[in-house]
Order: sequence, then C-alpha cells, then structure tokens
Amino acid sequence: MNPTLPTLVLLAGLLAFLGLHSVRIFADGWRSAKIATLGETRWKGLYSLASFFGLGLIIWGFSLTRQAPVFLYHPPIWTRHLAGLLMLLAFWLIVAAYVPRNHFKAKLGHPMVAGVKVWAFAHLLANGSLADVLLFGGFLVWAIVLFAVSRRRDRAAGVKPPRPELAKTVITLVVGTVAWAVFGFWLHQVLFQVRPFG
Repeated sequence: MNPTLPTLVLLAGLLAFLGLHSVRIFADGWRSAKIATLGETRWKGLYSLASFFGLGLIIWGFSLTRQAPVFLYHPPIWTRHLAGLLMLLAFWLIVAAYVPRNHFKAKLGHPMVAGVKVWAFAHLLANGSLADVLLFGGFLVWAIVLFAVSRRRDRAAGVKPPRPELAKTVITLVVGTVAWAVFGFWLHQVLFQVRPFG
C-alpha cells in the first residue's frame, strides 16, 4: 500500500474531527446562529454524526499507518515509564470532568481538556512514528488552544467554580486510578495490541 494514502486518511479524519470541535473557538457566533436555525436537537444530531465520521477516519487511517510505519524518532525505553505515570494524571483529570465539586475541576475549570493535553503529550514522549506525531500532536495543539480559550471565556463571563470537597476529590482519584490500571494493564492491549507496561 502506498504509505501516503494512510497518512492522508488520518489527516482528513483529524481535520474533520478537530475542526468540528474547534467551531466554538473560532466561529462561536456562526455556531450559535446555526443552533438557532436548526434547533438544538438537530444541531446535536448532525454534530454527533460528523464527529463519528471524523473519528472513524482517524481510527481507520491510524490503523493503516501501522502496516508500514514511518519513524521520525525512536524514544528511549524510559519514556514509556514516564508516559505511564503521566497517563495516571490524565485519567484523574478526565474522571474529574464527571465528578462534581472536586479540586481538579475547581482549579482548572476544564479538567477534560487538560486531561487530553496530558494524554497527547504522554503518547508523543513514548511514540515516534509520523502517524503518532500527527495524531497526538494534533490533539495536543487543539487541547492547548481550547483550554486557553475556555479559561479566557470563563474569566470574561465571571464564572466561579463551586467550592471543592475532599470526599469528591478522593472519589476522583480512586476511580481514575482504577480506570488507569484496567486500561494500562489489560484494555489497551485488547483495543490497540500494545502493552504499555509489557
């Protein structure tokens, strides 16, 4: 297979998925106008369909690139261990997005986006193929921009986070750690045929 084709499929998926998820960053007024015209339910339906299409292209393109990978650099083995620790933080942050009144959410405002940043950076440390750089680098740049814009929007709107509770933070840490262990020691191998700690 021509190695250019998988890369183009991956790039198309990234442009579709990340571009769609950047509408509120660069065209919030247009987004609001479309929601007003189409209705929120229809907008969400079309948004979800387009998101799944872009995600499907990403998965397909990335899987194709693994048949004939092009390596840009070869990370030393210790970067895998560092990536594993960073992924624990990423799981805490992602779980924090769904647990109300935890300290991560109170401090960061958008822990899910922060978790994506950590996830992408960790994978760039441990993987050096062209596809890895495109995939994780693309998500890293997107998350950095989105986090900054979201924080600026919150400050402009005078958003005040609710008072955090220690119990909710403990729940976040416990659930995140369990999810990290399950994913790192079992599910990652099942889904991606890669053992992070193997």
